[in-house]
Amino acid sequence: MLESEEVSITSGIRVENLDHLGIAAGLIDEIGIVELLNERLGIDPREKVSTGVVIKSMLLNGLGFVSAPLYLFEEFFKGKATEQLLGTGIKAEHLNDDRLGKALDELYATGLSDLFLSVSLQAAQRFEVKIETAHLDSTSFHVDGEYEDTAETLEPEAVKITYRYSRDHRPDLKQFVMNLICVGDGDIPIIMEIASGNQSDKARFAELLQDFKEQWTFEGLCIADGALYSTDNLKAMTGLQWLTRVPLSIKEASSLVNSTVALTASVIKGYTFAESSSEYGGVSQRWILIESEQRRKSDLKQLAKKIEQCQQNAAQDLQRLSTQEFACIADAMSAAQNLSKKMSWHQLCDIQTTEERHYDKAGKPRKNDIPKRISYRVTATIVPMEGEIEAQRIRCGRFILATNVLDSKQLSADDTLREYKAQQGVERGFRFLKDPMFFASSVFLKSPKRVAALGLIMALCLLVYNLGQRQLRLTLAQAAQTIPNQLGKPNASPTLRWVFQCFMAVHLVVIQGVTQVVNLTDERHHILQFFSKACQRYYLLSMPDS
Repeated sequence: MLESEEVSITSGIRVENLDHLGIAAGLIDEIGIVELLNERLGIDPREKVSTGVVIKSMLLNGLGFVSAPLYLFEEFFKGKATEQLLGTGIKAEHLNDDRLGKALDELYATGLSDLFLSVSLQAAQRFEVKIETAHLDSTSFHVDGEYEDTAETLEPEAVKITYRYSRDHRPDLKQFVMNLICVGDGDIPIIMEIASGNQSDKARFAELLQDFKEQWTFEGLCIADGALYSTDNLKAMTGLQWLTRVPLSIKEASSLVNSTVALTASVIKGYTFAESSSEYGGVSQRWILIESEQRRKSDLKQLAKKIEQCQQNAAQDLQRLSTQEFACIADAMSAAQNLSKKMSWHQLCDIQTTEERHYDKAGKPRKNDIPKRISYRVTATIVPMEGEIEAQRIRCGRFILATNVLDSKQLSADDTLREYKAQQGVERGFRFLKDPMFFASSVFLKSPKRVAALGLIMALCLLVYNLGQRQLRLTLAQAAQTIPNQLGKPNASPTLRWVFQCFMAVHLVVIQGVTQVVNLTDERHHILQFFSKACQRYYLLSMPDS
């Protein structure tokens, strides 16, 4: 986005940037976030801006897609149509660091997960979201700063900013974790939890799904990645229908992917599968071995590179071994055999020793000279272990899905693959939150509580974005309409990000007290008809129902 600025042409004219923020503000209004939060947190008559409106302003900041970290938050609204977006009398200077920090403190004190649940419940009802499948995943967000243990972080329930495996590949930085459950209808986040940076997914996932079942009276299918699959979790998920990936570190799973079982073509192009049953963890379940054609090609290329590298490493190791001297044949043979055992997918063959005689005098020894000592060197040939390599080739492109839905008519093998592929919706949500243009990518608040509260703001941004995208696509489908994509071609499934980009340079102009919106082209009018009146009103439009 271009840098926003307020342009005063004359004392009677004021121009402010509105851009796509009117659409975002309308979506926030449709969900009812401001009213819900003000009801839960209360309104302090001494504050010029209620906490609900402060949170709305933070959501607009997050959905502004500009690199504007929180310490520049007040600057974000300078030149924006702040009163149009947030309410009469609200100025950029009212959204200062102190007011922001206080709002984050209030969110944390009230309970972040409970607040998000209240908003997501209301959103699901108002937008008629179908709650039939639930996808669970987690990710970490790295933060700058030390975040030493304090009284607040030593509390049993406090979120700790600390080190552990970094999904961001920043092991040098501390982090916090976000757990998210999204439903298949539009990838809408409905359960959010901010956890300590050292959380164990295996220890938490089953509990989180049980909590979800109780809070939403959910009877559908729960989907998660391999972190869910453990003996303890399978037993803990009694009463839930689940689908997850089986870690290949499990001996039974490793044997299955290595097998030469016959595979059946899936209705999903590029996939084949084979079904079997398992009692792993004492729980009856179906295992579906799946092979992806595209992934197999990629895995085979990677395997070829690894084999070549292993052979090069083996050749270097053998070269070093061949320069070593041994006091006896047994020692030389033992060293060669040990090296062979350490090699990956290769072994030494034709292992032989050569004898070297060492004399006191230099030059060619005479026939009767007795050597001072005798040493031995190793010679050998490196050969690939074709059996092991072929086993690796068989594994390429394969993975195993497990479900406790035993009736294949209720959940076919094709359905399991389709639902697991939909797990990418949660991953897309995390990529959205980690986008460099999204303000949450630079988290450097000093208080761990405020960092955790910021996690709630991030999740709410994702909720607003995905709901808006879902509604736009549904409305286009119902009207059998499209909007132009980046190349000007009709698109029935646009991203909301692209729509936001289409509204750059839309301005609110006030001329001697008369307000109007300029730069609303025919294309922008066309797009706005597929959004609700809550969105349209920010552009001063009164349009009939689409």
